[in-house]
Amino acid sequence: MSNSLLTKNALARSLKDLMGHLPLNKITVKHLVDDCGVNRQTFYYHFQDIFDLLGWIYRTEAVESIAQYRSYSTWTDGFYRIFCYIESNKAFCCNTLDSLGRTHLDAYLYEVTHDLVMGVINELAEGMNVGPADKQFIANFYTLAFTGLVIQWMQQGMKEQPKQIIGKLSVLIEGNFLKALHEYEKELS
Repeated sequence: MSNSLLTKNALARSLKDLMGHLPLNKITVKHLVDDCGVNRQTFYYHFQDIFDLLGWIYRTEAVESIAQYRSYSTWTDGFYRIFCYIESNKAFCCNTLDSLGRTHLDAYLYEVTHDLVMGVINELAEGMNVGPADKQFIANFYTLAFTGLVIQWMQQGMKEQPKQIIGKLSVLIEGNFLKALHEYEKELS
């Protein structure tokens, strides 16, 4: 692992640790560099500000962990991994949700969910005459629905078990991706 990546990971760990007991808007670059034992210049060499670091954490920590779940037979496992990431990083994610950094959480959820849903749609649309804009519309719809569910789950204290939520979601979604694709294919015919 490069020195640059080691430094970024150390700063990320510090931010996550600090967010366990301080609101994001109370954390300063000084807090981070003191906790890490690096200087301010080192921080600014890697990140523009704390929000840049926050976005980097979301982009790098969990996005790759669901790449293998982008198929129709595994999409529920991918969604479950998103819930698991949030549960195992509860203080960090909830603190982000309640801060000006909320856009980074929203962007993270959208990116990982959209990639997963788009993988399923592309698999199901194989051999079908469905335009990219229609596939994108379907993916966007389901992505926004899922991210809305996750945000609501977090706001309500994360009480419901992820497996139960995914089970209910599965009932709504199973067969509907394919049905939508067939309808869009008819429009092109």
